[in-house]
Amino acid sequence: MFGFTGGETPETLKRKKGYLADAKNNWNFLTHYDLSTIKTKGQLCNMIKVRRAISEEEAVADVEK
Repeated sequence: MFGFTGGETPETLKRKKGYLADAKNNWNFLTHYDLSTIKTKGQLCNMIKVRRAISEEEAVADVEK
């Protein structure tokens, strides 16, 4: 999702950097390291759920908007 694995095309890097910037704006409590380790939507939802101490449904709704 946000993680960089190396060997990505310039277009993929640009897209991932955009996603990373959007995520930092939406969830300023997540660190750059947190975001760089997230590979799936489920991992993002879980991290938001844990860090904000909210339900899974709330976290999923937050990610989907």
